[in-house]
Amino acid sequence: MSDPDITVYRLQACPFCERVTRVLNDLDIPYRSRFVEARHSRRDVVKRLTGARTVPALVDERTGVTMSESANIVEYLETTYDEGIAASAESTASAADGGTVE
Repeated sequence: MSDPDITVYRLQACPFCERVTRVLNDLDIPYRSRFVEARHSRRDVVKRLTGARTVPALVDERTGVTMSESANIVEYLETTYDEGIAASAESTASAADGGTVE
């Protein structure tokens, strides 16, 4: 079995991190967790990835996306990996461009 494409940098018992992992689990997306230092000033690995030391942070090697902020990550996961949401967004965009929605 190959390593998952998605890595989540997180803290133990962080509600924002739990929100992201819950969505990953709900969408049945394989991921690896990397737990980071609790002290904000020691989260250098996260800072190198995202430019900030906040968690959660997500790295998706499949798409090349690196991001932080749980709300942004959840939106990204849903629009990228949830086929129902992605199809709905595609239909909405097509209708807005004058296309037909089936």
